[in-house]
Amino acid sequence: MKILPAILLMLTMVCFGCASASVQAGKTSSYSQSGKASYYADKFQGRSTASGEPYDKNAMTGAHRKLPFGTRVRVTNTANGKSVIVRINDRGPFTKGRVIDLSRAAFSSIGNTAAGVIPVTVDVID
Repeated sequence: MKILPAILLMLTMVCFGCASASVQAGKTSSYSQSGKASYYADKFQGRSTASGEPYDKNAMTGAHRKLPFGTRVRVTNTANGKSVIVRINDRGPFTKGRVIDLSRAAFSSIGNTAAGVIPVTVDVID
């Protein structure tokens, strides 16, 4: 009889977990964030990202602390108005003030890699 309460608790957790995930997914459609973007160094080429896929410096991808893997975001360089669409496939950045890490290709399409860090806004695309 001790198993039944445990099963009920697990089912409740699964149901509430699914409900909160869908609410969070709904919130991301109007998600916008401002801060700084950086890019991955070449030494990370081929290493596994948090999503399990290998990092590709030539792909249009990025790392975000909270957005779900697969989320597409528009990253706009607020200094020059250029923007790029990337897919979130990793976690990070973990440096204060930075809101997204971009692949080298994504970063170089909106800013100069010599700068290292650029001011951006990040907007989720539906």
